[in-house]
Amino acid sequence: MTMEAGEGFPPSTDTPTDLGAHLRAAREAAGHSLAGMAALTHFSKPYLSLVETGRRQATPDIVERYEHALGVPIGTPADPVRRTHEWLLDNPPATGCLRAGRRIGATLIRTLEARVIDLRHLDDTVGSRTLLPVIRAELDQAEHLAHTASYTDASGRRLYTVIGELAQLAGWVASDAGNYSDAQRLYLSGVTAADAAGDRALGAQLLSSLAYQITNIGKRDDALLIARSAVTGAPHATPLVRALLLERLAWAAARLRDTDTTRRALDAVNDAYDQHSDGIAEPEWVYWLNQTEIDVMAARCLIELGTPASAEPLLTRALAGYNHDHAREVALYQTWLAEGHAKAGNLDAARAVLHRIDTTAINAGSTRLHRRITAVDRLINRRAQKKKPANSTRRPTE
Repeated sequence: MTMEAGEGFPPSTDTPTDLGAHLRAAREAAGHSLAGMAALTHFSKPYLSLVETGRRQATPDIVERYEHALGVPIGTPADPVRRTHEWLLDNPPATGCLRAGRRIGATLIRTLEARVIDLRHLDDTVGSRTLLPVIRAELDQAEHLAHTASYTDASGRRLYTVIGELAQLAGWVASDAGNYSDAQRLYLSGVTAADAAGDRALGAQLLSSLAYQITNIGKRDDALLIARSAVTGAPHATPLVRALLLERLAWAAARLRDTDTTRRALDAVNDAYDQHSDGIAEPEWVYWLNQTEIDVMAARCLIELGTPASAEPLLTRALAGYNHDHAREVALYQTWLAEGHAKAGNLDAARAVLHRIDTTAINAGSTRLHRRITAVDRLINRRAQKKKPANSTRRPTE
């Protein structure tokens, strides 16, 4: 899963009692019984009763399930910057789960963990439209287990890690499909799960993923703050995790034309990457980060900072050796090469690259790629218009 180009819920500004009352009111207004809502949301009826009466927290996934089932917004959307501050200060919202129902053990947890890895690698080759509902179904199942099954503390931490990783993957794929509000909600709910698992690096990954989305489609100042907080809040991250977090910080800074921060972050990316080794256990979710991906991000930042000529050799080399089974990433990186050519004044080369792009990924639901191709095409046309000579009123020489 490689990096390319809200509203969320954790935590609500409502009190647990108020939010529970909102959920109950929305359910009753739609004519659903508590048992019916349990069937629609896949949470147990006793658990939803506790939530609606304020005796259990209305977690982000519960609010989202109610909204999805009822088709109405509920509660007050959260401020992602506020949630980042809470995470940075290690003051997550309280999380609670019912320890009832069948007991689950290590075998089921291992199955769930393996499934997350399979889905993550499918994102390299399967379109968002196909993959997103599959990931969401897996996330629903894992959350249902967390709220209805019983397990040891160790198994619980692993289960909540699975939930956090699935939330990050679902958020990433939703963002690729252009479902930005859903993606933000998923990212922030994943932070809550990562907190429950005690996985600081995963929390940072979720927040930096959100920062990446906001960098591309939202308030860039907020994105820079969140990206920087993700780096700061995970000081003991492994080398590849730190490199990934720093890449997203560099991108957020580049989009703000903050040259000094961008260059310092890119230098730190290289330093962190140089420290990785086979002897250091990295989380599986950084499997894709290598020197090629680092060069691509550096090139993108250089283009944003106004030095496209320096970016061209990095992108050309990266694309020459890239796995073309990963059609979306190849196409996305070609858009950056085309943009670099356009900004360097070589419009013919820019058009040629853009015309070579395989748009299969757009047909598979990648709004991100569609936006990139459209943006670069407009850039080329604007540059071409500026290069046209003004119409002359002089008559040609006879």
